[in-house]
Amino acid sequence: MLILFAYWGNMKFTIEIVINLPVQRVTELFDKPGNLKHWMTGLESFEHISGSPGEPGAKSKLVFNHSGRKLVMIETITEKNLPESFAGTYETKGMLSNNKNSFVAIAADKTKLISEQDFQLLGMYKLIGWLFPGLFKKQSIKFLNAFKEFAEKS
Repeated sequence: MLILFAYWGNMKFTIEIVINLPVQRVTELFDKPGNLKHWMTGLESFEHISGSPGEPGAKSKLVFNHSGRKLVMIETITEKNLPESFAGTYETKGMLSNNKNSFVAIAADKTKLISEQDFQLLGMYKLIGWLFPGLFKKQSIKFLNAFKEFAEKS
């Protein structure tokens, strides 16, 4: 049983979505913290904590409200090479997520957003990952679809 939980304690997946906008516009919208509230369901606040805002090493606190439960997450930017890529770590109690987003121009007015995600689950989150293996991917797809909708309407 412990081996099974250890296996489910680490989830990696990649999601791709096509956005009907030029890559430069997609990354401009993606790179503005003020836009997060438009596509990250449940986000109540985004607060810069340390480092140069928006640059590698910068830390920010994101507070979410999911069905009346608060979730505080610390974002650390690990790579910013826009318009090609943006990566960061996201830490909360019981979970660490490494996320890399790549932006690929597939036409003058179309961008493929490739999101590579690696969730490391600890404690009770391992059990959640084992019981609901698609939960994290489903939430990630929801956020990316919401970003696509927001970007294309902007």
